[in-house]
Amino acid sequence: MSKLIHNPALAEVKDLSETAATFVVKPLEPGYGNTLGNSLRRVLLSSINGAAIVAFKIEGVNHEFTTISGIKEDVVDIMLNLKNVKFKAHTDRPIELRLEKSGAGVVTAADIKANADVEVVNPDQVIATIDDSKTKIAIDLVIESGHGYQTIEESSENRIHSDMIALDAMFSPVLRVRYKVDNTRVGQDSNLDRLDLTVETDGSLSPRDAFEQAAAVLTNQYSALAGSTVVEAAPALGEDVEGLADELHTPIEDLNLTARTTNALVNNDIRTVHDLVNLTEQDLRELKGFGSKALDEVKDKIAELNL
Repeated sequence: MSKLIHNPALAEVKDLSETAATFVVKPLEPGYGNTLGNSLRRVLLSSINGAAIVAFKIEGVNHEFTTISGIKEDVVDIMLNLKNVKFKAHTDRPIELRLEKSGAGVVTAADIKANADVEVVNPDQVIATIDDSKTKIAIDLVIESGHGYQTIEESSENRIHSDMIALDAMFSPVLRVRYKVDNTRVGQDSNLDRLDLTVETDGSLSPRDAFEQAAAVLTNQYSALAGSTVVEAAPALGEDVEGLADELHTPIEDLNLTARTTNALVNNDIRTVHDLVNLTEQDLRELKGFGSKALDEVKDKIAELNL
């Protein structure tokens, strides 16, 4: 084995929905799964930029501890609903928007008059309910960009209009992050880590963009500490390197495995040696139609190829 530390490889991205994805990073040096998983999770939850409402004003209302004639919700309830509206901002400057609605019905985020600087991500979010057909509600909003959490005191200090009610703000577009670390192997080297990191966002940013931004933030932080020191790194284990490229791209059909084993691998979309060596023994056991005899045959073949 090389004495150099091998770079990680993003082996797979599993899209779970439009707002959730799992990133499979493997193979990793022993212990690096938790090192990368924990640091990426913390940065994803705290340091990815987003946008949120930081202040609002309802016409005819002087403070939040009151009710509005003709409106079902009191001002505190409206304030909580406003905090759940998600935005995608295209500028770092504060953005002023207005919401107006007349007549009985439900007031939603779709009633906010957005502009070219911002998009409403969840237009179905309920803000208030008008009970009286003669009632009109008008709300002025200020949206700002940032990362992490901003307290109500900070929002109040930075208000661009002193007569507005300040809100505490959660800017992060990342809702949840979880990760797990399993063992994996490459050839005869089985003391390696596999990191599965699942990211769920609010829709204002894709999971892939959030993942890459978090990695970039960590890169910047560590680069600042490294100074001019450069440490040589080896390519990711299992990646094509000179002398191995042709072998790793060898089709499964050319390995002279039994027809049953070959068909089982191909039917599970394992088509090259590269695909094969990136699977753990447990991965192989879970393949449909892949029994213990096939597993032994594959292990012998990998050993024969010295991979």
